Amino acid sequence: MSNIQYSFKRYEKKYLLTEEQLSRLMPVLEKYMQPEEYGLHTINNIYFDTEDYQLIRNSLSKPPYKEKFRLRCYGVPEETDTVFAEIKKKFDGIVYKRRIAASPKEIEKFLNGETLPNADHQTQRELRWFLFSHEIRPQVFIAYERMAYFGAEDSTLRITFDRNIRYRTDNLILSRSDDASPILDDDRIVMEVKISDAVPLWLAKELSRLEIYPVSFSKYGTCYEKHLVKQFLIERKAAISC
Repeated sequence: MSNIQYSFKRYEKKYLLTEEQLSRLMPVLEKYMQPEEYGLHTINNIYFDTEDYQLIRNSLSKPPYKEKFRLRCYGVPEETDTVFAEIKKKFDGIVYKRRIAASPKEIEKFLNGETLPNADHQTQRELRWFLFSHEIRPQVFIAYERMAYFGAEDSTLRITFDRNIRYRTDNLILSRSDDASPILDDDRIVMEVKISDAVPLWLAKELSRLEIYPVSFSKYGTCYEKHLVKQFLIERKAAISC
């Protein structure tokens, strides 16, 4: 795991693209970017939240500071593969991420309160405090296919494209990426530009030319607003009436 990055501090700008916009963007993108070695791959996530979705409701209110907790893996994890447990925070437009990496069984032990000998102890304390102080639990599984690129001259520049964004609220395990329903109503692609400073001039010009503009978008937030909140309100009403 020597090549794994355990903490991030960067800006992340999101865009919603049509297939046509992407096809027009790619020729310019390929002049300045290189595909990452993994190629097209699946990312599986489990987002944790309180029983009444306090974390995502707070995030959607657009406060100066917001945070989320999730498990993540790349592809369907086998026993010896790597799973990440991470906190993602955003303050004043800057995204911060802290995470640990371990096997699926070790991550399960961590979630049950054990300290892992081969993961940073300070990060484990931060994650564990977050878990128990917020009283969060697994709430939704979200998966998608991703293609990622990095800058040919600036490796800190990353651009990712996510398709087929889907979710489910049962079988909240990372080892299954099927049996999930679409989050979006159409086939738009989520593009994320991850930068340490400003967007490169060549990219800003091309996005402007193609009329591709930043949007406020969260996969979990969109899933909550489009799908989860309705079911949550139905269940809460039923519980009150009992």
